[in-house]
Amino acid sequence: MSVPRGLILMCGAGQDPRGSGMTTKIIYFMVNGKLEQAELGADCSAAEVKDLFRVAAEAGPHHILKMYNTNGSVVNISPQLEANSVDSYYRLEVVASDLQSVAMPPELDSMEYRLRHLENKVTEDVGKTPDIICELKSQVESFKRKLESVEHLSWMGLFRYDCDHQLSKSSQKAKMPQLSVQEERQRVHMKFTNMSSLQVTEEVREHLKTPIFDNWQWEEAEMLVLLQVMYTDLDFLTAFNIELEVLQNFLFEVYCHYNNIPFHNFQHCFCVTQMMYGLIWLTDLRNKLGRIELLIMLTSALCHDLDHPGYNNVYQINAQTDLALRYNDISPLENHHCAVAFGILAKPECNILKNLTTEQYKHIRGGMIKCILATDMARHNEILNKFKVMQPVFDFTNKDHKEVLMKIMVKVSDISNEARPMAVAEPWLDCLLQEFFNQSSLGS
Repeated sequence: MSVPRGLILMCGAGQDPRGSGMTTKIIYFMVNGKLEQAELGADCSAAEVKDLFRVAAEAGPHHILKMYNTNGSVVNISPQLEANSVDSYYRLEVVASDLQSVAMPPELDSMEYRLRHLENKVTEDVGKTPDIICELKSQVESFKRKLESVEHLSWMGLFRYDCDHQLSKSSQKAKMPQLSVQEERQRVHMKFTNMSSLQVTEEVREHLKTPIFDNWQWEEAEMLVLLQVMYTDLDFLTAFNIELEVLQNFLFEVYCHYNNIPFHNFQHCFCVTQMMYGLIWLTDLRNKLGRIELLIMLTSALCHDLDHPGYNNVYQINAQTDLALRYNDISPLENHHCAVAFGILAKPECNILKNLTTEQYKHIRGGMIKCILATDMARHNEILNKFKVMQPVFDFTNKDHKEVLMKIMVKVSDISNEARPMAVAEPWLDCLLQEFFNQSSLGS
């Protein structure tokens, strides 16, 4: 059975379930018309479970979540949720507190805030929380649970989603206000930030290493989380002393520098990076190349099409664009992608290389420039012929051999759609044709 779309998430004291022997249970649920999967650790708290489902439903702190079983009965969202199967998934609905619906009573928010403030103050003074405050907190939480379990709230206009009577996608889009580029980026950033602290389970981690991975199932924020997983699971954070927040800033800034065009967009960037990541594991390059070479290849794949305008090098040169003039008709796009990448890394809050030595930085910069410039198809035969010559006598200790291999790996990842399952690859053909059509309409 294929993995349900969306992140498969793990909660429970921030522990890594891999090899820990920790008892877990799988919860399948439908939200926003999408089948999701959550993995609950045995020591999950009620708050962790609620937070997990809030993230999955893109709900804010003032939304009420309601979970239904297959019989349509409301079930309590708690660590006691019973494990189920894909065929008996729960249905998750979100009660919103935005302008289109009724908010949680402000008095309730105020009471929770005052209780937290009082609890903190008393704890500082006497070292523990008095029973009376615990009882008050319990009453507030009980009242919120009652709101969540009320069967018929629709008359109050509280449902944000109605899974049984969903509008068609076209009518939904017509009614939803179009977000500006900046607003959309803020939305993605908020969701990425909320999701980035949740653990991605071993099942998704293993699936991420395969060439059959389906990019079409994932949203931008989810892809950012998976890119974070790639960097952490290859142990780059430890090896190069990369701070997690800096990595997250870097990944988000990369996302912001991909344009909304049919093919050379952030989703293409993710696909190329995911294929590179998969090849690193499938060919056991972790044990054949140094960690620094792996970082060069993965980051080159991530940055290889930054700020692509949707018009190829032939167009740039024929139209004598600013890029062609700036780079003297020599791989204008690829030179631009490199420049944008190191412009991002020049920002202190995004510089994942800031804790490296000068020599390490020069090595990574030189390697990334070579790998990204290698994606210019005008150089395809040159690079391929070099690789064919050295292939029979290939030596991983030979610097020149490794350099050509790294270029080949980035090139292979860049054009890897054809190696994916047809259902994954075919939509990319339509995207590419649309981009070619857009260019041809300009007369080049």
